[in-house]
Amino acid sequence: MAGRAALITGASGGIGLAIAAVLAEEGYGLTLSARRPEKLEEAVAHLREAGHEVETVAANVADEAELKAIFTAHEARFGRLDVLVNNAGVGIGAPMAEIEAKFLDMQLAVNLRSLILATREGLPLLRAAAAEHRKAMIVNTASIAGKSGQPWLSVYGATKAAVVNYSQATEREVGSEGIACTALAPAFVDTAMTDFVKGAVPAEEMIRPSDVAEAVRFLLKVSPNCHIPEIVFTRPGEAIGDP
Repeated sequence: MAGRAALITGASGGIGLAIAAVLAEEGYGLTLSARRPEKLEEAVAHLREAGHEVETVAANVADEAELKAIFTAHEARFGRLDVLVNNAGVGIGAPMAEIEAKFLDMQLAVNLRSLILATREGLPLLRAAAAEHRKAMIVNTASIAGKSGQPWLSVYGATKAAVVNYSQATEREVGSEGIACTALAPAFVDTAMTDFVKGAVPAEEMIRPSDVAEAVRFLLKVSPNCHIPEIVFTRPGEAIGDP
């Protein structure tokens, strides 16, 4: 069994799957979760074929019971948690005058509420890992939209701004115990979530999921004496706040 283990939500594609590949390369046993079981199993097949230890749990992280089940399955398989990646997210754009409550609630539930509950569920095992090696990690996927408000993305951006703030609070509360917390705030990444904008920003000009994943590898390598509060990813010539 792997000497260290990680749990990633939203892992059936894009950033989450790219991070999973990096953690697998670094020798971590993995629990990967996403909502659709068929897509999740198809996505992780290459990791299993390469000989990596992978547990999969299909779950809707907006449901607290299903979210808890991910951690129960992870502990049963690996017995430890060294890295928690809160990556599950959903973005639904709309002008402010047309925001629908069901989509507002969905973004709050997936982007923010589930992250808070997952952090709560993961802390006991993360604390045990930190007591062992002082290098436990929480990585929260935010967005550059959380750094500067944008039209049509007001709700999504607000949830991601809250993720940045919650990450700061997490570090201040548990960082001294050896649990580092970093928020990742990328601009447009070439994933299914950015299909809506690919008419204006071609996919080949977007940040790669592997770019974000390599940042996680960097976080694994820094010493426990070095804390990285957040990493912002922009495209060449782009600044925070650009539309």
